[in-house]
This record gives sequence, structure tokens and C-alpha cells, in this order.
Amino acid sequence: MKRTIAVVTTSRADYSHLYWPLHDLARHPDVDLKLIVMGSHLSPEFGATVGEIERDGFAIAARIECLLSSDTDVGMAKTIGVATLSLADCLGQLRPDLLVLIADRYEMLAPASVALALRIPIAHIEGGEISEGAIDDAVRNALTKLSHIHFTSTIAARARVIALGEEEWRVHRAGAPSIDHLLRSTLYTREELENLLQVELTHPTAVVAYHPVTIARNTTREADELFAALRELPERIFFCYPNCDAGSRDLIDRTQQFAKEKSGTRVFINLPALTYWSLLKSVDLMIANSSSGIMETPSFALPTVNVGMRQQGRERAPNILDAAPDKTDILAKVAAARDSAFRPSLTGMKNPYGDGHASKEIVRVLTSVPLGEDLLVKKSR
Repeated sequence: MKRTIAVVTTSRADYSHLYWPLHDLARHPDVDLKLIVMGSHLSPEFGATVGEIERDGFAIAARIECLLSSDTDVGMAKTIGVATLSLADCLGQLRPDLLVLIADRYEMLAPASVALALRIPIAHIEGGEISEGAIDDAVRNALTKLSHIHFTSTIAARARVIALGEEEWRVHRAGAPSIDHLLRSTLYTREELENLLQVELTHPTAVVAYHPVTIARNTTREADELFAALRELPERIFFCYPNCDAGSRDLIDRTQQFAKEKSGTRVFINLPALTYWSLLKSVDLMIANSSSGIMETPSFALPTVNVGMRQQGRERAPNILDAAPDKTDILAKVAAARDSAFRPSLTGMKNPYGDGHASKEIVRVLTSVPLGEDLLVKKSR
């Protein structure tokens, strides 16, 4: 009999990580894939990225409307509640053999809580990491303890999950599945990318991916120094929209105003994974507080200035330069990243988050792990 495996995606960010696992699960002869789409995927304000999923050919089993049009932490909390109510009906009807969740978005607490009540085993991807400057850190650890199978990105992350009390046989080091794009996708050439985005990449260009610092009461408190530094850079600036967290609309407004003031600036609401990876391959610098800046740029040895506290604690490759949320320090780290000797010094570096084979391992385990009470009952160590 086929296994019914449900997978939840809430945003463009996790979908880019889930693409290849979804691709392989959808084509596996022993899997009945049920894709549940929710959150900002269904929001026109954040690019209605459900359209990207449909264009990729994935059948959508359920659409969960839950994202409040809000820019506050109360809105975030209510989004969890709305999602929980809808997912109770959805998962109660589907009753999958396994539910796959990824990473650390606050919305993922809803399907995990519902699955717990319905006794649906959970497989969690990218647990065991650290991001002390965001509520994501607590969400990630909560998902780990609610889950029954774990796929970590790094060796150290696997050790942390085991240290949380999870049995070793449940914890698999697979790597970050987003990196599979590097091996399995054909990235655009520079010329193709320029035509697609209607941009010129002949000038030095920096990609900026900056999100609210959700652990702070003022989630945009570090942004003043970032924008002050960006105003002094000669590089062309390409912004990627922030996540739909408390403070995101403030950041969007400031970004759009910045684009009006600095010529050559582009703002992208959403970039499909293939386009985004091709852009990372083609630009000169990334300035970010995004996990992408930590996890994905090492695959291109792209000099990256990580700003502020949001990613504090994550494992880092040598291409990452940490800057305090201070204009002077940000500019100093950008100068170091530009240094003619820096990028050549990264030649041959390895990405600690994987080598592009994560999906194969994830699908192997999901299709072979024994189901039943032995999977649900976690024994203390």
C-alpha cells in the first residue's frame, strides 16, 4: 500500500527548500503526496506564491487561509490560532501516515499541535540549529520535541537534537534540501538572468535580505543603522521582501522609500528558487540577517555580511562576516568583503549545510521508516 505523506509549506522560503523533496515524493511509486499550502503563499501582498507551486506542477490537497493582514505580534499569535482551527479539519480528514514540517516559522506550530492531538507522526527538517535573535529558535526546538523523525542540515545540529533527548535512530543528517538546487537545477546564465529580471549585472551589485528581529519588542530596531549604511554604498542594491513577521510592513515601506531615493535599486516581492539561486551566483555581495545568507551563500563562496543578532549562534562558513547593527561596523565589514584578496581566499571552501543530496536521504527514510506505535512512542534516553 502507498504511504500517505502530507507536507506543509507556508512561504516562499520553505518552498524553495522543499521543492526537491516534493519532486521526489510526488514521483515515488509508494507515496501518495498531499501538499498543504498556507500562510503567505496565499497572500497577494507577499506575491501569492501559490502560483509558483502550481506552475511547478504540484497538486495542492488543501489551502489553509490563516494569515492575518497585520504587522504586530498579536497578529502573528492569532495566525497560529486560525491555522490550528482549519488544520484540525484538514488533517482530521486526510489522516496521513506522516506529516512533514520544515524549519522554524511560527506558523508551523499549528500543524505540529494538530498532528500531536491526532496521533499523526511528524518528520521535521532542519532542526537542531541556533538563531538566538528570533523566536524561530524556540519554535524550532518545540517542533523537534513534537516530532518523531528528524533530518538535520549539519553534523552539529544532529548532535543537538540527540542532546534534547531524541533517540539516535530517529535523527538523520541529510543536509539542507535547498542546496540540492545547485546539483539538480540548471541555473540561469548571467545573460538569461538579466533578461528575466530586466536588470544589468555589469555593475557591482549587493543582494539585501533583511527580516524583523522577532525576539525584540521593537522588531525593526536594528534597521536604522542598516539603511544608513546602505545609503553610502556604491553598489546597486537588490532587495528581497522580508518575511511576514511583526514589523515587516515597516521594513517594506522603508525599502520602497529607499528605492525611490537611490537609483538602480530594485525591490523583488518574490523570487522563485531558481531565479534566486542564479542571482546569488551572479552578484558580488550579500548583506542580510536571513538564514539564506548563512546556509546558502557558502555554496557560491559569496562574500556575505551578516547584520545584527537574528542569526546569532548559527554555524558559519568562512564567507560570512558578522557586523554589529552599527553603520560604521557594517561599512567596515562590506569593505572587508570587497577586498581583492577575500573572495580568492574562499576557494575550495565547503558548505557545512550540505552537498546537494539531502532530498535523496529524506525520501529514503520517509518511505522506509516503520510506521505504527513504535514510531509514535518516544522512549526517554
